[in-house]
Amino acid sequence: MKTYELESLFKSFLIFFILLEVLLAINFWHELQERKAGVEEKIQVEMQLCAYTVACEGLKTDFVEKSENKEINILYKDGDFYSYFKVPTADKYLMKVVYPQASYLPRIKKLEEKTFRKFLLYSLLAALVSFLFSYYALMPLRKALRLNEEFVKDILHDFNTPISSMRINLKLFTREIGENQKIQRLENNIETILSLQNNLQIFLKGIPSQSESFSLRELAEDRVHYFNILYPDILYNISLGKTVLETNKDAFTRILDNLLSNAGKYNIAHGQVSITLKDRSLSISDTGKGIKNPSKVFDRYYKEQDRGIGIGLHIVKKLCDELRVPIKIKSKEGQGTTILLNLSKIIV
Repeated sequence: MKTYELESLFKSFLIFFILLEVLLAINFWHELQERKAGVEEKIQVEMQLCAYTVACEGLKTDFVEKSENKEINILYKDGDFYSYFKVPTADKYLMKVVYPQASYLPRIKKLEEKTFRKFLLYSLLAALVSFLFSYYALMPLRKALRLNEEFVKDILHDFNTPISSMRINLKLFTREIGENQKIQRLENNIETILSLQNNLQIFLKGIPSQSESFSLRELAEDRVHYFNILYPDILYNISLGKTVLETNKDAFTRILDNLLSNAGKYNIAHGQVSITLKDRSLSISDTGKGIKNPSKVFDRYYKEQDRGIGIGLHIVKKLCDELRVPIKIKSKEGQGTTILLNLSKIIV
């Protein structure tokens, strides 16, 4: 089960389980109150038996003078429970029967423990029902997602033939007329399509695990050369030194491509992009429009512009997590954006 499916299952389970727990809690609270009332009724019956039979085990008795504020056969509670009863041979006095709080509290505690155990048992049953319900509700969604993924995979596979044909014909055309800036732009556009295709493949299939050593500066210069043709009015500044990385090169290239693409795409006219390395932290800064909600840019499908589908930076975050490269973003609207990649774990 994929991460987003687990997230959906967990959220559905949590919502349904909390709803059931609230209903169970209300029901058991009312049940506990009714049982407490039943205990108090039993206490009053015990007091009445004590008054009439003088069998008062566990109870205290006393005689008090009659008064208007002393009603008979009424259960009073003031710490201890007590009631007043008529004394047949003494009209001026009432018998006061007291049930100590020290005897009442253990009975209530025992009752609460019994109710709580029952509540836990029903909660486990509610958790099981919630899980089964959530899993069952997720099944149609999983099936639809699988169909969608298979469809996208088939489309990506079908892209290979026309893209390969275009590349071959462009090479043949280049041989006939020589190097040409327009042909180079077409080649770059094809590379852009291939890059998007790779992003979708990573999104669907996951990330390859093999690692290799390569020069960060050489890779950055190669990718900057590619994007400089796409965005000729952007000035790229590279300051990396001789740094060697040990990681999956294709995955790291995807990270650079997505970040450099955004830096060029959303930059101002005649803007700048700076790529620097300091204290094992790779910084990619631009002078572009900035980001309104930097904390949301790594969320799947989130975007602040009409262009794109909102998975580029989500894929960047996914790749960075896989390569153990912590990523941070600093941005302010109208002042540009800086992406920081901590390369400590992959620098040789």
